[in-house]
Amino acid sequence: MKISQKDVEHVARLARLTVAPEELNTLTGQMDAILGYVDKLNELDTDGIEPMAHAVPISNAFREDEIRPAIGIERALQNAPVAEDGCFKVPKIIES
Repeated sequence: MKISQKDVEHVARLARLTVAPEELNTLTGQMDAILGYVDKLNELDTDGIEPMAHAVPISNAFREDEIRPAIGIERALQNAPVAEDGCFKVPKIIES
């Protein structure tokens, strides 16, 4: 697979990158090598292999929901710098 300098310029434009003319030859060669390696992966026999989202099997790491008693207003507010009427009191930040 051969990639052209025009292709590299197009990809750079899509990525909103500025590529100096002296970098164009280097980037063209590098992108051609990368695409050549990806093309080599297409030679692998993948018949019977199920597509997957992760390389290793994962399972849901969440715990089951459990009903627990609430901690209560007093305990929730015990470390609040300022509390008023069972609520956290914070400084006013919007002026009318």
